[in-house]
Amino acid sequence: MEEFRAEGRGGPDDDTTLGRTLRDYGDKWHDPVVFERYVSEVHAAARPVEPLSVPVTTLWYADGADYFGRLTIRHNVGTRFLREYGGHIGYDVRPTARRRGHATAMLIDCLPYARELGLESVLVTCDTDNTGSRKVIEAAGGVFEDQRGGKLRYWIRTGRESNQHPN
Repeated sequence: MEEFRAEGRGGPDDDTTLGRTLRDYGDKWHDPVVFERYVSEVHAAARPVEPLSVPVTTLWYADGADYFGRLTIRHNVGTRFLREYGGHIGYDVRPTARRRGHATAMLIDCLPYARELGLESVLVTCDTDNTGSRKVIEAAGGVFEDQRGGKLRYWIRTGRESNQHPN
């Protein structure tokens, strides 16, 4: 998490999931009680109590004690923002682990889980100038739909069928 913070993540203008997590927990990760509370909140987000909340599953990508990144799967795109810009899946790879295929592996590895959640296809977006993320999405089978508000929008089939946009 310190690597993300060093590249400017977690500041007051970072309204991403990772940014909010860094602000809420970044200075307290070392405390086992705080970390346990964070893990409990991550688990609870997959089963929100609030009826209007979008359930979110967070998966960590690690090898033993080596943390490479995290991925979130929104169980639906029930808000206008998610339908237009946010999509079903978001991911972050720690800076020192980038450009080694982890993001592509994370995205591909989560597709069967998304399928178990009942998602036949998932919407994945990236900023128009994020060439690395665009390549990750395309390598995972993303089929370009359109561009909206500075975001490229792709659909990825979660099953074994060929990747194509659902009609």
